Amino acid sequence: MLKRNLLAIVAVFVVWSILDYLIHGMLLQSSYEATANLWRPMEEMNPLLCYGVKLGFSICFVLIYDLLISEKSLHNGIKFGLLLGLGNGLMALGSYVYMPIPLTMAEAWFAAALVQTGVSGGIVGAMIKKPQALAM
Repeated sequence: MLKRNLLAIVAVFVVWSILDYLIHGMLLQSSYEATANLWRPMEEMNPLLCYGVKLGFSICFVLIYDLLISEKSLHNGIKFGLLLGLGNGLMALGSYVYMPIPLTMAEAWFAAALVQTGVSGGIVGAMIKKPQALAM
């Protein structure tokens, strides 16, 4: 049980890291450059803290699924991920209310949250399953 959770945490962390790079480092790069006055300069950003937060969220994501979802399956993992992504995405969309960002950026954050957690839900749903009963 511990081994599968650790493997799922690593898988979710790696997938989120890759998706973050693709989404924020490539797809939204021009949007961030156009609003550079809103963000810290690159030399002031703390990559170690970014990875620490991502790792912490990966741990929470996997443990919430493992401890609170009773019927473990790929389907329920995806539903779990999308529901969590909907909440996370709404918070990201809400950033438009108090930050002077373009609406398209808030919408992109919303979509990114759904994609990242939906994919991650599929990962935990595929990796964390109830042990099969022994055949007699």
